[in-house]
Amino acid sequence: MEKITKGKLIELLNHDLSLEYQACVQYTQHQGVLKGAMYQNIQKELIIHAQEELAHATTLVAQIDYLGGVPTVEMPAPKTSKENETMLKQDLAGENDAIARYSIRIKQAEELDLYHLAGQLRNILSVEQEHAMDLEQALGK
Repeated sequence: MEKITKGKLIELLNHDLSLEYQACVQYTQHQGVLKGAMYQNIQKELIIHAQEELAHATTLVAQIDYLGGVPTVEMPAPKTSKENETMLKQDLAGENDAIARYSIRIKQAEELDLYHLAGQLRNILSVEQEHAMDLEQALGK
């Protein structure tokens, strides 16, 4: 891993923020269009996931601002599908990506002695791991 700078960390956190926005919108859309009785439990869970992703975004905004950066308002287009299983796989892929990114981000924050940020990122990581478990269960994994 190359040496991290505060500026680069802010840039990476803004990327993470954009993906939190995307996840919030994607979960909101997916929970509304999932069809079938077998998906009722995961639909309710996706509503909670969307709210938790918004909380992650709020945390990242505060941390980026604290570090002297400007929080982004941009986001990639949310992934959509007409197939229930595809939607859940899209969500799971996003969670697995978040888990990988936040694991790295924690190390980067600690490298800069930003232990308060590392703690916040650990909290986010823990929730992302719970989301992945929920989705894996819904997919029968």
